[in-house]
Amino acid sequence: MSKRPNFLFIITDQHRADHLGCYGNSIVRTPHIDSIAAKGRRFDRFYVANPICMPNRASIMTGRMCSVHGARHNGIPLSRDHTTFVELLRDAGYATGLIGKSHLQSFTGLPATNVFQPEKGLHTPSPGLRDAHKNNRHSADYDLEVVGKWDRPLAERIEGDFYGFEHVEIAADHADHASGDYLLWARAKRSDFDQLVGPENALYDNRIQAPQAWRTAVPEDLYSTNWIAERTEAWLTDRAGDDAPFFLQMSFPDPHHPFTPPGRYWDMYDPDEMPLPTSFGKGDLPPLRAMRQALTSGTDPRDNQNPFAVTEEEARQIIALTFGMITMIDDAIGRVLKRLSTLGLDDNTVVIFTSDHGDYMGDHGLMLKLLLHYQSIIRVPFLWHDPRAIEGKGVDTGLASSIDISATILAKAGIQPFNGLQGRDLLSTPPPEGVLVEEDSQRIMTGFDRPQRVRTLVTERYRMSLREGENWDELYDLEDDPDELVNRYEDPSYCDVRQRLGETMLRRMIALQDRAPLPAYRA
Repeated sequence: MSKRPNFLFIITDQHRADHLGCYGNSIVRTPHIDSIAAKGRRFDRFYVANPICMPNRASIMTGRMCSVHGARHNGIPLSRDHTTFVELLRDAGYATGLIGKSHLQSFTGLPATNVFQPEKGLHTPSPGLRDAHKNNRHSADYDLEVVGKWDRPLAERIEGDFYGFEHVEIAADHADHASGDYLLWARAKRSDFDQLVGPENALYDNRIQAPQAWRTAVPEDLYSTNWIAERTEAWLTDRAGDDAPFFLQMSFPDPHHPFTPPGRYWDMYDPDEMPLPTSFGKGDLPPLRAMRQALTSGTDPRDNQNPFAVTEEEARQIIALTFGMITMIDDAIGRVLKRLSTLGLDDNTVVIFTSDHGDYMGDHGLMLKLLLHYQSIIRVPFLWHDPRAIEGKGVDTGLASSIDISATILAKAGIQPFNGLQGRDLLSTPPPEGVLVEEDSQRIMTGFDRPQRVRTLVTERYRMSLREGENWDELYDLEDDPDELVNRYEDPSYCDVRQRLGETMLRRMIALQDRAPLPAYRA
């Protein structure tokens, strides 16, 4: 039997597909990531199961939709009762490691905005009976990533593995606010490290006035991206002499906001040379109008996780800083790929690259993500390079989803998936007629007066999004309108298309209904 393959799974945070050279971007420099695409397969129509961090990362880990595994939005951790594909790898004898961002559990420690509210005149259920799930993931076992409680390494605070990872070194949060095991390391390197982070300690630079952007005083060698590369190289070096195959997830907190590329990466790209998206300032959906009005009136704080409108100058500045963060990641990946080669591991290691979701990054004049399922936040990169594959290189244009990652890795490793895994093997099965994207919000954002529930269907030609409780929905003809500017949902000439897509969405939702647990008896 030939030796089982190793896996290096690289994932970035809030990184849209077209912010890589291999996806057609002629400005951002990503030669090392591009080399993965050049040697392997690039998936051109790869979509998230959910365009938010925690839900989609849970879907990647389980190969299941958020409505099934229950981590519907940020603030709901992945249950330890749900099987992950990494656990199956470990069960089959793989050494498993996670270095960088996890975000399978919450890290802010901030109180939830969506909580049980007792009603006057009615008996209030006891605390253990206020949720449909008695194990509602509110115990200390699900506070392991909370930054305020990170007084020692995560590995010392757990027994056994962490969702299947037997080795964990975590960087929680984002940008120069990154915390967790990384922060413990940084403080050990410099006792004054806390005086380097945040806008209050930033280096002076009056060129950049964009929200959530500051020139961090953290040097490149102490920034989280460098730490992740350094620790990944060390872990791989330790594996070089092992007989057991390995699965390593290298997970970067960047290029997620705030926008704080360190050192030379801060001004690597000139904002004046950054082109704006062709959709900038265009579109007429109610939340677009509301966010533009908030920008004009100055009523939107623009300092939190909610999307916000920006000026042209702010958009160019943020894009330039984001490209700096991406190039720093690419340099780190280059180091790791070189170490793989030096250790003689590259000829049997499948290298995978993706992101958990995208960012508007100026599309329609917006930044960040949430609730408007434009291509920029639901379409992400996915690259697969198997050094032993003879065929299957080039570009794959079939529809694919984050839930397919686990099935593809397990198939390559020769491991039977568990019952209830919903993804498909991307290398041996045909694409579906459409992919489904789910999103449930916990909080209200500008342009909405209530938390939202959205379901999106993407087909080869169309994108349709349906909303609960709103009087408008969306339908775009991606062939004629790739910038998603003309909403055809109420267009009479698209009535048949809308009906056909509605049936396709319903059938896809039926196909993704849970098939777990297995029955104990027939009856």
